[in-house]
Amino acid sequence: MPVKLIMTWDILPNHEQEYFDFLVREFVPSLNRMGFELSDAWATIYGEQPQVMICALLPDELEAEQRMAKNEWMELLEQLQKYIQNFEYKLVPAKQGFQF
Repeated sequence: MPVKLIMTWDILPNHEQEYFDFLVREFVPSLNRMGFELSDAWATIYGEQPQVMICALLPDELEAEQRMAKNEWMELLEQLQKYIQNFEYKLVPAKQGFQF
């Protein structure tokens, strides 16, 4: 059964430009290279929710866990931490439409 990886975070103040450069040049291409099929990207404009939510589809939970256990994934998250705070993620059964 396909699963969706839902990641949320807030961008560190005064790191917005560095964050966006990293996201476009490294984070998204690396996810694609690792086989994560990006499905959603959302930004919170108003309210008390995480500032960013990015989702990716994976074939099943086992495949997701195997990809997320690799050093390349861990290193990518470590790099992301330079620009963000309050990072959280979860795997859920994939459904059509918006999922949080």
